[in-house]
Amino acid sequence: GIVTPAAEAKVSVLDNGFTFGDSVYETLRTYRGRPFHLDRHLTRLRTSAWRLGIAIPQGDQVFAQRLDEILARAQNDESYIRLIVSRGEGDVSYRFDRVKGPTVILLVKPYEPFPASHYAEGVPVILSSVRRNHPSALDPAIKSCNLLNNILAVREAQAKGAVEPILLNAAGELAEGAGSNFFVVRGGHAVTPPLGAGILAGVTRAALLDIGPSLGVPTREQALLPGDLFAADEAFLTSTLKEVMPISSVDGRPLGDGKPGPVTLRLLQAFREYAPSHCA
Repeated sequence: GIVTPAAEAKVSVLDNGFTFGDSVYETLRTYRGRPFHLDRHLTRLRTSAWRLGIAIPQGDQVFAQRLDEILARAQNDESYIRLIVSRGEGDVSYRFDRVKGPTVILLVKPYEPFPASHYAEGVPVILSSVRRNHPSALDPAIKSCNLLNNILAVREAQAKGAVEPILLNAAGELAEGAGSNFFVVRGGHAVTPPLGAGILAGVTRAALLDIGPSLGVPTREQALLPGDLFAADEAFLTSTLKEVMPISSVDGRPLGDGKPGPVTLRLLQAFREYAPSHCA
């Protein structure tokens, strides 16, 4: 319940979120000052916490009220929002009965949009050598603050001059980006890997699955292989921050004609019209 500048905020070094990465999070952004699909993000936050056995005492209305207070104090044109819930303060052991928590943090900072060129020209991606965590090892429905799998993939992509890595699952199927879901477009159809491929149920991904058919763009979930990406007419990334971001090349090979395709651009425009009307 305390609002303070981030530089003055304090969390114990004994917090399980720090000592074990025992925490979950959600990332949101605002449109016209209001958070996009706060309801869906809170539902996913609670699902992640529940799967780790972390009880969140605050109701959604409390989250909304506290977020309103922080946004009002921040006075940003548009804001980046991070909701973080850790198990709480422990004693650097697996004695979870000693943990006092949870620790709940709402963080707000100015939203920094991606360069306009990312949408006008598309972005390069790579197929990462880092595989997505196997669902039997780590449930992909848990949006955990332990992002080492993603970090390794992102560092590999950055070293190769790419904006995003696409990770494969243990079966060699396309899974998701390190910080995004993705779609391929073939013959006017937009296709994304199913949740069973070991991916996170993205909020923007779900919105695109609904938006596409209303534009005459059939959408579906389907298992995809690397060859499906290389053979695609178009492809794009989706996330709360990236919105609908065209892919221009994969592993240095141009995708299609190397420019954002018509289906991607239509979906991007439609999503930007959809998002402001679906804010809390």
